[in-house]
Order: sequence, then C-alpha cells, then structure tokens
Amino acid sequence: MDDQDVTYPVYSPASVIGIFSNALKLNATVNLIYLKGRYAFGGGKSYGNYYYDLLFSEGDHTSIGIRISSLLRSKIINNEVYTLRGFIEKNIKNSSIELRFVVDEIVQQEEKSISEEELERYGLIQKKLETGSKDLETLIRDKMLKDEKVRVANIYGNNAIVRKDFFEGLDVSRKYFDISDHSCNITSSTAIISKLKEISALDYDIVALVRGGGDRQSMETFNELSRSELFITMKPVTVTAIGHTVDETLLDKLADKRFHLPHDYGAGLHAIAEKLSHERSNSRALLIDEVKKDVTKQFSEQVETLEKQLKKKNEEFTEAQKIYKEQVENHNKTFTDQLKIRNEEFHKLQVASGKQLEDLQKNFQEQQKQRQAEMENYKKEIAILHEKNVQSGINEKTASLRILLENVRQDNVRLNQEVHRNKTNYGKIIIVFLIALIIGFFLAKLV
Repeated sequence: MDDQDVTYPVYSPASVIGIFSNALKLNATVNLIYLKGRYAFGGGKSYGNYYYDLLFSEGDHTSIGIRISSLLRSKIINNEVYTLRGFIEKNIKNSSIELRFVVDEIVQQEEKSISEEELERYGLIQKKLETGSKDLETLIRDKMLKDEKVRVANIYGNNAIVRKDFFEGLDVSRKYFDISDHSCNITSSTAIISKLKEISALDYDIVALVRGGGDRQSMETFNELSRSELFITMKPVTVTAIGHTVDETLLDKLADKRFHLPHDYGAGLHAIAEKLSHERSNSRALLIDEVKKDVTKQFSEQVETLEKQLKKKNEEFTEAQKIYKEQVENHNKTFTDQLKIRNEEFHKLQVASGKQLEDLQKNFQEQQKQRQAEMENYKKEIAILHEKNVQSGINEKTASLRILLENVRQDNVRLNQEVHRNKTNYGKIIIVFLIALIIGFFLAKLV
C-alpha cells in the first residue's frame, strides 16, 4: 500500500442539495407549461404581492403549490377548474426540494358541471335550511336560567393538542359547562361516524368537531356525504371548529354553529355565557330595585291601614270587654240556680236508686234459692236415669251372655256326644272345658 494520501471530494449538505437542484433541468422547469385542475385558495394574506394557493387534480386529491400575482388572483373563483400557463420553480427546504407552479396567465376557466355528488350536497344543505339551525345562545340561556350545566361533547383527533386552546378561550366560563372529551382518528370518515353514533346515544346538549388545522387534503374528510347526513340529524346543537379560516367544508355549512379555530370556539362559548351572566345580573339588580320600591310603598300603606285597624280593634275590644263582663255575671247567676236544682234532683235520684237496689237484691236472692232447688231436682232425676240406664245395659248384656251360655251348653252336649263316640279325642274335651270355664268366669263377674 502506498503511503501517499488518498484525495476525495468533500461536500456540505447545502452543496449536495444545490448540485441535485441544478441537475433537475427538465423542459417543464425551463419552458412555459400548461396545468389544469381545481383551484383552491390558501391563506388569506399576500406576501410580496403574491398569493400561495393550491391546484388539485380533478381525479384525486393530489395537489401542487401555486404562486400567483394579486392581479391574476383577483380573477380566480375558489374551487373552480382552470387551465393555467406558467413555469415550475424549485424551492429548497432543508433536505427536500419542493416544486411550485408560478402562474403567468389564466388560459381558460372550465364550465362547471354539476355532479351527482354536488346535487346530494345541495340536497343536504336544502334539508338543513328547511329544518333550521338550533340556536346555541338560546340553549345556553335556558340552561343558565335553570341553574343547570350545559353538557358538551368535544371530538378531537388522536393525540390532539388543541384541547388547551379551547379551554384558554373558554376561560372562567368553564363553570357553566360539563365538558367531555372524545378522541378518534379525525381524518377517517368511518371513525368519526362511529364516534358520532356513540355520542348521539348519550344525553349531550352540544356536540363539536374540534381540529387544529392540518393539510388541505385531510379537509376533504369533512365534505363526505355519509358523515354530513348523520351530522344534521343529531338532536344536540352541532358545532365545527376545524382550524381553517378560509375554506368552508360541507360540515361547516350544515353545523348549527361554525367557529374557525378551537380557541374561537371556547371564546365563543365564554362570550355567550358572560353576556347572559351580565344580563341576568343586570335584570336581577333592576328587579331588586323595583321590588324595594314596591315593598316600601306597600309597607307604608300597610302600616297606615294597620294603625286604623288597630284603633278600631281597640274600641271594639273595650266594648267587647264590657259586654263580656255582663255576660259572665249573668252566666254565673244562671249557673248557680241551675246547680241548686241539679243537686236537689240528684239527692232524690240517690234515694230512689237505693230503694231500687234493695228490691233487686231481694229478687236476686229469691231467684238463687229457686235455681238451687231446681238444680237439686235435676241431680236426682239424672241419678235415677243413670241407674236405669246402667241396669238396662246390664240386663241386655246378661241376656246376650245367657244366649251365648245356652249355645255353649248345646255345644257341650254335642261335644259330650262326640266324646262318647270317640273317647280318644281328649284334646277337644279339654278345649271345650277351658272355654266353659272362661264363659262361666265372665258370667259370674257380670252377675
């Protein structure tokens, strides 16, 4: 290996970008070309007497940046299709090279044809106009008059940082609102439709789509018909604050209230709440003053009336006292006379009652003697009947046993005859003998 040093070129990042930028020398970059597409306004301000807008392909959402003079731009209508003549310029940003079309002439404006999608959009706008927009201020007023919080559902994009902007705008009026945050992929129509359906099942007063700006291509999501149709059928007040001050999407047109930025949305709610709070305070102060005046006047009139009534009542009371005193004296005299008569009547009643009580006691003693004699007779009769019943039972039993004894005697005779016939049958004799003994025992016991 040679000890000689190896030489090689060394470039800086800027020089590399400059080499590749100068190498991009195509016909389109050095000659005038024609571009056709849908023109979309960018920011509302001009820089160095030039505006920076976008030109979209008619078939998709691909766009290229546009630099156009103020004079030419004044002839452009937003979202119309134009054929433009100009050249491509290169704009170097860090390690990227951005292409921009510089407009030299407006060649032609295409006659705008109404597509089926645009007709559907127009139909949705007409439907919204017919049904009318729900008034945000009226809703907040009704809630504040009832001392109820306004329930708000804010839909943000995943990992969105605009929530802080909204609450900064809302400021101290947050106490009037009950705010719930919901997140989803806000550039996906399917995700937002699913989230809107989920929220519509809940009892919210306001539903808002909140977005902090972004590229223009993602704005097309807010022009989709399926989402827009669901948006206008929702019961709560619908609000948009999707971060673009120039462009107005279909959702913006269909919303009950549109704000340009999340901060504007919060500040708008704050302004309404503050206005209603001041109105309420002012009306309350005026009402209190009027009430004070009315109360003072009514109090003076009432005091005067009460004084007259009190004087009259005092006179009536004095007269009533006099009448009452006379009535009490008459009543006491009448009561004394009646009490004397009642005492005499009570004494007579006591004497008569004592005599009646003695007569009742005598009658009761005589009745007791009669009942005792009757009870003795009843006992004797019952004893005689009992003796007769017992004797009758014994006679019946004796008769039945005599018949049974007669039957046994006849059986005994028959058995004796059998014994004579068959003297070896001693067992039967013994059995008959035992039966006779048992029957004789029972008969003897009964007799």
